[in-house]
Amino acid sequence: MSRDQELDHVISAESAVTLDGLFRERVRRTPDLVAYREFNQQHGNWRDYTWAQMDRQVARWQAAFEKDGLKAGDCVAVMMRNSPEWVMFDQAALGLGLVVVPLYTQDRPDNVAYILNNSGCRVLLLEGMEQWQSLSVLSDQLNGLVRILTSDALPDVVDEPRLKSLADWLPEDGGETRHVTREPNALATIVYTSGTTGRPKGVMLSHNNILTNAYGCLQVMAIGHDDLFLSFLPLSHTFERTCGYYLSIMAGSTVAYARSIPLLGEDLQNLRPTLLISVPRIYERIWGTIRAKLDEGPAFRKSLFLLAVNTGYDRFEHAQGRGPWKLSFLLWPLLNKLVAAKVLARLGGRMRVALSGGAALSPEISRVFIGLGLQVLQGYGLTETSPVSCANMPDDNLPASVGRTIPGVEVKLGDKGALLIRGPNIMLGYWKNEEATRQMIQPDGWLNSGDTARIDEQGHVFITGRLKEIIVMSTGEKVPPVDMEVAIMHDPLFEHVMLLGEGRAYLTVLAVLNADHWQKLAAGLRLDADAAGSLKSKPAEAAVIARIAAQIKNFPGYAEVHRATLTLEPWTVENGMLTPTMKLRRPKVLEKFNAEIDQMYAGH
Repeated sequence: MSRDQELDHVISAESAVTLDGLFRERVRRTPDLVAYREFNQQHGNWRDYTWAQMDRQVARWQAAFEKDGLKAGDCVAVMMRNSPEWVMFDQAALGLGLVVVPLYTQDRPDNVAYILNNSGCRVLLLEGMEQWQSLSVLSDQLNGLVRILTSDALPDVVDEPRLKSLADWLPEDGGETRHVTREPNALATIVYTSGTTGRPKGVMLSHNNILTNAYGCLQVMAIGHDDLFLSFLPLSHTFERTCGYYLSIMAGSTVAYARSIPLLGEDLQNLRPTLLISVPRIYERIWGTIRAKLDEGPAFRKSLFLLAVNTGYDRFEHAQGRGPWKLSFLLWPLLNKLVAAKVLARLGGRMRVALSGGAALSPEISRVFIGLGLQVLQGYGLTETSPVSCANMPDDNLPASVGRTIPGVEVKLGDKGALLIRGPNIMLGYWKNEEATRQMIQPDGWLNSGDTARIDEQGHVFITGRLKEIIVMSTGEKVPPVDMEVAIMHDPLFEHVMLLGEGRAYLTVLAVLNADHWQKLAAGLRLDADAAGSLKSKPAEAAVIARIAAQIKNFPGYAEVHRATLTLEPWTVENGMLTPTMKLRRPKVLEKFNAEIDQMYAGH
């Protein structure tokens, strides 16, 4: 089948014009196909929504928006888990020319209040009353809101007149869906980046930014009506929103909403998706679980697993035109039956593509899944680029890279190896922050990603680090903290790590340990894992440093960790240690562990 034939079912950016126009065209083309699938808690089963059913629901939301006096250009915020209701809210708002502001469900109340005020939001949709209870202490800072909505039924007594349940707010019938704007470059959404320092900045994305980005992705990978996405990365994350939501409308695929991360394994087996979009941490966790079981089992089982992975990866390299045919390939039918097929069955057995983005996926982990027969495609981008700029393709997959640019996007290297990006996916700018916009986007349209890179002769992009995230030790040696942290995290003992050493003579680590693995480690050291001082003991620190050394052995010899501070207290969004996209808030971590850091460097 030719590429043109594969794209016949795809709605182009030109045909859609706007994001709500994309939805309208999908409803017109395939009204009776299944659009979304979610778990019905009341009946304990999975429920389907067709495109036509979604369209009727969107009209109800629009009628309610209009009744509240909302008009084109007003901002509305959604702080809800992935669900058909999230889509209804979004499409209803876009069709009326409203600007959608997505919020992370686990974000801190003070951060939410700042975003709502900075964007001037008029409506806020919440998951439930629990969210409102945490926000209500800041209600005097939310004067711009005219309506606060919750999917829960309201308690008998409510002292907030703006608060309504969806059941009371939505009319029985909304008539026909409305589409008031047909301007592709109009502002569609403001997505606040979860900055690791300072207040978040609002990234302004147009309809055309996102539409062209989704269409560019579909030109490098065929997706159709028979595909089923499993959605669990938050829709407030632009990677999920563009590739797991708007792209699926463009291709006419079905999206199923996972119940939760703890139930992800069960949902994979019940729903049997063909496509998965995730950040590297999920793949790392799956591999960590597999590796722990292999380490606990007989040596023969581990050897068989590694033989399957190595043989499978050699087959992949041969198929990509980078490796020779090998006699070991004759073993693949048996290795597939004994090993690979059993592992992939845990992912539902139909998974054909796994997309990874948001951060670097280590070649070691991608090698494991590719070796087992799962096509893992890593991409690269920023919220500011809508978000995809580069992606590996099925027939041109170089796992150590983030692939080549998608159609319409250009990249080049700037000062100090900075990766510069230009194309129709580049944001309109930062909301109410012209200075930050000027610093990010050059007059000729090139956006400075803040990442350093190299580009090979074929155009494959390799991310080599961050311009600002380099530790310069007092010895003059430079180390990449993020790369080393990713390497350390390959050991399932670690939940989170932060590397230190700026201006110091040696490197140290702050580490959050996995409770179960700490119990095993402590038992091997003959320590009482639950004793107050066990984490601070010399044997524990020495054992952890040895585990760290094993993971960073490929880094230069001067990149050696000398001391470690250990804790079991998790770093979370709620306690301020992580951003909603699970990145470290380094200043917060430094502040919390100030005394421990001083102790690790005492006398130096």
